[in-house]
Amino acid sequence: MTKTCNITQARKDFPILQQYCYLDSAATSQKPVQVIEAMREFMTNSNGTVRRGVYELSVQSTQAFDQARETVRKFINAKSSNEIIFTKGTTESINMLAYSFTEWLRLGQKEITNTSEILTSASAPHNDIEILISGLEHHANIVPWQIHCNRIGAKLKSIPVLDNGELDLEACKTLIASGKVKLVAVTALANSTGTIVPVKKITELAHQHGALVLVDGAQAVAHQKIDLQDLDVDFFAFSGHKLYGPTGIGVLYGKEKYLNAMPPYHGGGEMIDKVTLTETSFAQAPFRFEAGTPPIVEAIGLGAAIDYIAGLGIENISQYENELYSYALSKAKEIEGLKIIASTENKTSIISFVFDDIGSFDIGTMMNEHGVAIRTGHHCAQPVMTRFGVDSTARISIAFYNNKEDIDKCFEALAKTVRIFR
Repeated sequence: MTKTCNITQARKDFPILQQYCYLDSAATSQKPVQVIEAMREFMTNSNGTVRRGVYELSVQSTQAFDQARETVRKFINAKSSNEIIFTKGTTESINMLAYSFTEWLRLGQKEITNTSEILTSASAPHNDIEILISGLEHHANIVPWQIHCNRIGAKLKSIPVLDNGELDLEACKTLIASGKVKLVAVTALANSTGTIVPVKKITELAHQHGALVLVDGAQAVAHQKIDLQDLDVDFFAFSGHKLYGPTGIGVLYGKEKYLNAMPPYHGGGEMIDKVTLTETSFAQAPFRFEAGTPPIVEAIGLGAAIDYIAGLGIENISQYENELYSYALSKAKEIEGLKIIASTENKTSIISFVFDDIGSFDIGTMMNEHGVAIRTGHHCAQPVMTRFGVDSTARISIAFYNNKEDIDKCFEALAKTVRIFR
């Protein structure tokens, strides 16, 4: 009981929630004062470049930046901080991997150590190579694979979605068993439906047939404990701004042996071992994927956000959110004509819904008039919309800083909205 009270009291740490009923955390989360203050304090008193100076501010910045990387490592239980690459967000993380991984495949999966080993001449199409995604993916885990599969001539295939919103695991088994799949890229929690994907089971299937696994953890990381040693995935991506941290910062985790073998995505300062005018040798991970000045302040903010979440306890957060989610579902059932997308019980935090006679944009507009912020649209998941025969949905997404009063206000506003249009 005490732990739940602590989570309830944590709402006070989010000043913006005193003004808004905010139920769009799947798009971006609000930030606690602790994160805001950590970034302000760093910029005010410690700001300097990292690993490029011997003066005090540079040393302090480097130490703080390295500590943020270690904080991330502990949070997701990676083996080494060398496996933590800082990016701009999940989208850049997946784009980075999509290029580097497919280029590595194109080059025969040999260890790439310098520029001369990256062949510029065109190679024959790799028709025997397949990348497997799912029908629940955000566009960020679809489009990069389309681009780079087309670039090297590989095939992109997808795991079908069942009528209840779960992935068809039998079809998944069959697709992976072909032996052609080199990588399976799946979300852990679908942003469009709230479906929880059994990534551990999919990873076991993939590894049995020699395929690697990328998990898009952008939604899941704020709602459930992530233990990469337990999941045994090969790559994992997430964003800071969905984890109560700032925008402009994300993470790509990769097992060190793969990161050190793949060619880099960007070239420039920091990612090098030695440079001449004709050839460059690459640094080891994580630096080979962090060209240029990194997002230092943003990393500090992400570290502060993770410390904040750790103080509450991710297990406590999950329990509280699940209770709130169940309460919201009970309220949704009271609204006549409301149809929830994806009927599986294996869901959390997100309620995506439609009405036959009211457009989702109209719902979102009127809800805003009543002081309630929800998301409407296709949620960067058009294939999911197509699968369920809709153009868009209205989406309520819950975070630990919400409470039953938020849910009550939301559904009171929704009931008023429905009466207006009927």
